[in-house]
Amino acid sequence: MLTRMGTEIGTGAGAGAGKEPGKGQEARKGHLEERDRVLGNLVRAVELLEGARDLTRLMPEVRINLVYALPDAKTPDEVAGIAGRITAVRGRIIPGGYPAFGASDHMARAIIELRRYDTRVRAGMNFKYDSKILKGVERYCSEHGLTLGRIDRTSEPEEVRAIDGRSMGWKIAKALVDGKVPEIFYESEGWGKEPLFVVIGGDAVEVVERFLDIAEVICP
Repeated sequence: MLTRMGTEIGTGAGAGAGKEPGKGQEARKGHLEERDRVLGNLVRAVELLEGARDLTRLMPEVRINLVYALPDAKTPDEVAGIAGRITAVRGRIIPGGYPAFGASDHMARAIIELRRYDTRVRAGMNFKYDSKILKGVERYCSEHGLTLGRIDRTSEPEEVRAIDGRSMGWKIAKALVDGKVPEIFYESEGWGKEPLFVVIGGDAVEVVERFLDIAEVICP
């Protein structure tokens, strides 16, 4: 066998390099594939929204945020959302841009905080709140055996409200029902804050399908 500097070629430390991917390469490949799955799921979810009838009644002033997190997400950069949010023009749903990681901050932080209580939660979406919509959501939850949580923003402590970023932990803790994450929750109007509903689930398509079911109840 050929040798070089006393080492048999084909038996040294680098032998077989490139023949089989190492654990690091496999992990990276799996991570990239998961990112692609997340983005693809968001694309499908937006397509469902675009194919729905007029949803203007449920469009909040802040527009819609739709997000989907990686399985081990710890920061907003590991949560994908729709760049520019989602709006409605003449009754048609229009995404502001393509799905991208780090595109959302507020909704992404909400999902990360929710995952502290239930790691099955990976996706979420906000929509408009008002008293009439609330009645429809309550009826939907009752008929489907779902839990509805409530956050009273007027009870938010001043020391929490005064520090940027501290409100999210307080809000999510208040949204829990008997210590568990509800499928849907809402926050009442607060100082300078628009009241909103949030529907959550395991992926973006599941979330949008539930939202569209709710829309059928509210906008028959």
